Amino acid sequence: QEQELYKFIVKLTKQGLPPIRQIVQNIASELATERVSDSWVTCFLDRHRDQLLYKWANAINAQRLHANSSEKYIQYFKLVHSKITEYLIKPRHTYNIDKKGFTIRVLNRRTKRVFSRAFVESKTRRQPMQDGNRQWVSILASVYADGSALPPGVIYPGAPNEIQSSWVEDIDAEKHLVFVTITPLG
Repeated sequence: QEQELYKFIVKLTKQGLPPIRQIVQNIASELATERVSDSWVTCFLDRHRDQLLYKWANAINAQRLHANSSEKYIQYFKLVHSKITEYLIKPRHTYNIDKKGFTIRVLNRRTKRVFSRAFVESKTRRQPMQDGNRQWVSILASVYADGSALPPGVIYPGAPNEIQSSWVEDIDAEKHLVFVTITPLG
């Protein structure tokens, strides 16, 4: 049964979804057909410390972190400025739109995960392993170079026509101009 649990943890790790302790405990309980204790999970991890790691999952995508470079930004904005000058683009015809996603109820919260040691040390996975247990809300903003802006858009996850009143109860139609919608992924 422990070998089955180990194989399941390896499978989840390869899929980029290493389990938290509670999931390991739940799977072990299913395999044993009786509830196993938290201390059993601790002993299991200790017995398999050569094969499993218990560590913090990535809080930020490392590729994004390393993509920030002042040289890249300078090069980009020089290119943009040269094209604006070359084509005589007016500020009212220049805008930026940005989408920012954030998780619901899991903001800035890291969780410890159980990983297959061999898989992690092989470094065969290029993208970071993060919580797959998140729902995303997206915010869209658009600003023109002349200082004007479009109203923001808020995109919640959900089925069509299921906007919850709690999501929009603080929006005052007399004061706030905002677009709210739903898509399957937010």
